Amino acid sequence: MARILICDDEEGLRAVIKRYALHEGHEVMEAGDGMEAVELCRNNTFDLIIMDIMMPRLDGFSALKEIRKTSEVPVIMLSARGEEYDKVIGFELGVDDYVVKPFSSKELMLRIGAILRRVEKNGSANSQDDGHVIYEKDGLKVDMTAYKVFIDGAEVDMAPKEYDLLFYLIRNRNIAVAREKIMAEVWGFNYFGDDRTLDTHMKLLRKSLGSYAHFIKTLRGLGYRFDG
Repeated sequence: MARILICDDEEGLRAVIKRYALHEGHEVMEAGDGMEAVELCRNNTFDLIIMDIMMPRLDGFSALKEIRKTSEVPVIMLSARGEEYDKVIGFELGVDDYVVKPFSSKELMLRIGAILRRVEKNGSANSQDDGHVIYEKDGLKVDMTAYKVFIDGAEVDMAPKEYDLLFYLIRNRNIAVAREKIMAEVWGFNYFGDDRTLDTHMKLLRKSLGSYAHFIKTLRGLGYRFDG
């Protein structure tokens, strides 16, 4: 069971999501706008947040910026079909997934389940490992236990999904990995969202790696390979 915050100014939509989430055994709290969501996060701990982008008083991106000052809780963003938003901003803030309205409640529950399983898997793997799993090559050092990345001795701050993507590529280094497999493994299920999601995250990851971005090779028509 997870504790979920549903933040949307549409009361009817919150009610629908809440009904399905409760049916799955989750605990649910609600917020009608970004300001209320920020306040709830200051006084409560959540396992996942479902956040609309366009809301009165404080939009979803601005609310997430405030929440990220104290929490790395996974976030699913909701957006209306046809709305033009820069997803890069959301991904840099650590958005785990986007769902476009109108959406299937079953699809949303699948995405929620996938994120929660991934978080649980990462947590259990770290807690059972007495030593740190570290990858080093040239000036790149990646501590996969502590979730830390160093470029020429300086620590680099990354979005949560960038860490997951980098760790997956390193664990499969020198192997050509298909796009579909990366999406399934890193995002947690057979991803059927925006195909540009992986490209956007890969672009952000390469930017974070700086002069070591060349370790990640693009394989046209197939996927990617981490050479190391």
